[in-house]
Amino acid sequence: MTVEITGKNIDITPAIRERIEFKFKKLEKFQVPLISKHAVISKEPSRKFKIEASAAIPGGKIVASAEHDDMYGAITELYQKLERQLKKQTQKPAARRASHCEKPEVAEEEVATEDADA
Repeated sequence: MTVEITGKNIDITPAIRERIEFKFKKLEKFQVPLISKHAVISKEPSRKFKIEASAAIPGGKIVASAEHDDMYGAITELYQKLERQLKKQTQKPAARRASHCEKPEVAEEEVATEDADA
């Protein structure tokens, strides 16, 4: 599936499209399917580029935005933010499982010694 790219006050060139699609393709290494990918590029009057991106994933949605003087710098910053969110999503089930799986064995041993004393 391709990325839907919208430009406000800027024309989307093939180089821009290629860079954004490349960055979204790199996000596939987390093995989380990105369902609907959308990016909006706008040029602010303050001569800064603002990029906003969103993608739906199973069980949620990731959204990020970046603002930079250089457009390609903004794309890289946006990619890093999306990557951080995807890492958190992929590690979330393991972290939740790990916090509940360990039961204190010391408490069971203390109970056994108290029974023996009585």
